Amino acid sequence: MNTVIETVGLKRSYQDFDAVRGIDFTVARGELFALLGTNGAGKTSTLELLEGQAVPSGGTVKVLGRDPFRDRAAVRHRIGVMLQEGGFPPELTVLETVRMWAGCTSGARPADEALALTDLSGRSKVRVKQLSGGERRRLDLALALLGRPEVLFLDEPTTGLDAQSRRDTWDLIRELKAQGTTVLLTTHYLEEAEQLADRLAIMHKGLIATTGRVEDVVSERPSRISFQLPQDRFLGELPPLAPMGVTRHSNEGGTVLLETRDLQRTATELLTWAHHTGVALHALDVRSASLEEAFMEIAKGLDEEETR
Repeated sequence: MNTVIETVGLKRSYQDFDAVRGIDFTVARGELFALLGTNGAGKTSTLELLEGQAVPSGGTVKVLGRDPFRDRAAVRHRIGVMLQEGGFPPELTVLETVRMWAGCTSGARPADEALALTDLSGRSKVRVKQLSGGERRRLDLALALLGRPEVLFLDEPTTGLDAQSRRDTWDLIRELKAQGTTVLLTTHYLEEAEQLADRLAIMHKGLIATTGRVEDVVSERPSRISFQLPQDRFLGELPPLAPMGVTRHSNEGGTVLLETRDLQRTATELLTWAHHTGVALHALDVRSASLEEAFMEIAKGLDEEETR
């Protein structure tokens, strides 16, 4: 079975508020799928339906070919769930917490192994209430991995982690994926999605605005080159912009901005011109389109559509 997660017309409503308004997507076995969106976009509401925590208000959801709520007994032991925040007994130690959770988990891996995976071995005797926020997130992840899940749901897994711990968590997620684990991830760190995801969906106000491979979503946005010309030089002295691949340009406050869909050609011709004419391009910045730029542009465009 190649499709591990499937939603069709999925909806979730809270009294008079529609948090999820009919979304369709699939996740293949062994894939890492990132669900992105602004606050209130419906990501966590969607995740809770996938995890079997609630019944959809409309549409269908299947995980491992089953309804995760109605067939909970058949699905739950095959998935791992990392919530945005775990509610651990504060007086228990880290090791006692993992052992307690393992007692409720089918086929649980040894507690020491789970702690080693998340770099918590040295904190095993520390009480939960004494852990930092980042350490609690790593404990959340350790518990999600106890049952050696086929499907792993991660809701904001690296919130509160320092830079090194975040990178270590990324490496662990990559390792799990390489072993065949299917991962569905929500995150506010767009670099995280760009680094880890095979495909993604961007949600906005309960709907999916776009979905696809990360590189495809990013490639729909132009790359950018910005620089400052010397005061005795003018934008009109540059070679014709269109043949250089420039699709849009501006010159504000002395800073020239070029947008292009062919970054290599545009940059090469610009620098060749500057070299032959002896012009110094101050504050030169050349960058490909990023997921962050794509995300912000999509969200801004949808907001503008709603206000028209």
